[in-house]
Amino acid sequence: MNRNTIVTLNTLGLLGITSVLFMGVVLQFALGELPCPLCLLQRVGFAAVMFGFMLNVIYGPQQRHYGIILMAALFGAAVSLRQISLHVIPGTPGYGSPILGFHYYTWAFLIFAMTIFGVAVLLAMWNRSWERDALHTESPPARLAGLGKLACLLAVAVVLLNVVLTFVECGPFQCPDNPIDYWMFS
Repeated sequence: MNRNTIVTLNTLGLLGITSVLFMGVVLQFALGELPCPLCLLQRVGFAAVMFGFMLNVIYGPQQRHYGIILMAALFGAAVSLRQISLHVIPGTPGYGSPILGFHYYTWAFLIFAMTIFGVAVLLAMWNRSWERDALHTESPPARLAGLGKLACLLAVAVVLLNVVLTFVECGPFQCPDNPIDYWMFS
């Protein structure tokens, strides 16, 4: 597998995680459900995974970028598992509406697990020539074009949207455990 294929896979990974984070925002408004603090921490995990993919798209694949993705995905998986564990007790209602039979935090855990597996596969196929190619190519802004640039811009826009919405929901205070309205509009 050559370096361009790996960069394309990272671009698709960035677009995939960006779409997951954006779907969280869409469902927040479509279903009228505010994210809880654990949901917001999962969104932080997705944003950090996106950051690692974005580094690979802009600067080329590097092991340390995959390390960022793995640490972020492990963080997100741990937060997701914590929230799943709060709702597995019989009689305890789940938080939010289920989507295709699973709650958002269960989907988040599955996506973080798939991310960890996918990055592990890429690292297993690691080729030192990818790093050498990255050192001998044009500067990053000139090399980044087309789908890669679009993916990075979408990722930044979705993260900024989440930051603004989190401030609107919680303000400068700690977010409530079970939010019922937006801080800014109450």
